Amino acid sequence: MLHPSYSDLMKVVNSEVEEGEQPVVNSRYSIVMATSKRARQLIDGAPTPVSNATEKKPLSVAIEELNSGVVKVVGE
Repeated sequence: MLHPSYSDLMKVVNSEVEEGEQPVVNSRYSIVMATSKRARQLIDGAPTPVSNATEKKPLSVAIEELNSGVVKVVGE
């Protein structure tokens, strides 16, 4: 099981949304799509500030980036 949970990741991603605005991520599907897209970017060679990223799987790195706030999810 991956940690943090879906709900924890959604809270972190939506933390900068002001009150009254629609959240950037509002479902588990949205957070899964965001992390998978970032993992694909990492597979294609995108740089990451996460330490020991070469020893981790791309999805784990993407989740760590989102949870730490290094990568932001932007709505369309």
